[in-house]
Parts: sequence; C-alpha cells; structure tokens
Amino acid sequence: MDNLKDIIGVIFIFTSLLDALKYHWNAVKICQVKSSKGHSRKFINAALTNDIVRLTYAVVLQDAYLFFSSILALVCMVELFFLIYWYYPYQNRKRKNFKRPGLVKYIFNSITPNRFAKRL
Repeated sequence: MDNLKDIIGVIFIFTSLLDALKYHWNAVKICQVKSSKGHSRKFINAALTNDIVRLTYAVVLQDAYLFFSSILALVCMVELFFLIYWYYPYQNRKRKNFKRPGLVKYIFNSITPNRFAKRL
C-alpha cells in the first residue's frame, strides 16, 4: 500500500509542477506585453489564499507531497502576483511624477468589490 501512495504522490508532484507552470507562463506573458491588463487580481488573491491554507494543512498533516506541491505553486503565484502589481494599468501611470500605490493599498483595493474600490 505504501508503494501505491508513493507512486500517486510522485504523480501528484508532477501535476503540481504543471499547475505551478501555468502561473509562471502567465507571468512571462505579462513581462512580454509589459501590462497586466486583463489579468484578474481577485483570481490571484484567491489562488494565493487557497495555497497558503493548503500549505498550512500539509504542515499539520505532515504530508510531504502536499507540502511540496503547495510550495511549487506558491513560488509561481507570488511571482505572478508581483508582476500583476508591477504592471497593473494604474490610472496616472503616464504622468511624470507617478508613484505606484503601496502594496497594502493595492491588496486592499484588489479585495474590495469593484463598485466600492477606487481606481488606482
């Protein structure tokens, strides 16, 4: 039975690598076009929250396969999150004295429903 668990665990890690790569590919695309327009901030926030909870769950269960799959995904998700933040189409980006909003303000704005959030 342990052999079956290990085989499925290795397959799980491989598919987790593919899952992580989709976030990396998204990040590469943002770098190429130099804009994160069309990329959902709420999507990446939800994905990050899910994987942070999954990582915590893996630590509690002491499940190595779940732990490593969460780490793989989190690394690529954090990369995507920061590239979306960096290339977000801010309202006053073209102005001479443009200053990007702080990370806390950006996160708060991204979790606020659109009808209440101010345009950054």
